[in-house]
Amino acid sequence: MSAIGFAQNNALTVTITGIQNNSGKLMAEVYNSKGKFLKSAYKTTSTSIKANTATVIFSDLPKSDYTVMVYHDQNGNGKLDKNFIGMPKEPVACSNNAKGFMGPPKYEDAKFSLVTDSKITIKMNDKL
Repeated sequence: MSAIGFAQNNALTVTITGIQNNSGKLMAEVYNSKGKFLKSAYKTTSTSIKANTATVIFSDLPKSDYTVMVYHDQNGNGKLDKNFIGMPKEPVACSNNAKGFMGPPKYEDAKFSLVTDSKITIKMNDKL
């Protein structure tokens, strides 16, 4: 059978550094469109934290533009805790180490193109 017509998908390995401690879990979300950025993840995963670092792998991603958001789920409740005005109470970070001013980073600042198996590193921030 010919391989023509079969899309080749890729793996994205994300290493997160600068995590405050090893408690809780590291949560990671991949977004595949501007309209869904920080609202509805394309894929999600979680992992344990060791030596203030974590690594997650997203497999089977088609060639496209993506963003990644990670957060340190310190209390292990499976969600990003926010304060009364919606600001994160747990450390968060985005691909390209994109940062926002008085709010989340812009999609364009966090966006990258995935065309082959790739590795990226994200440094954890105290807040988004």
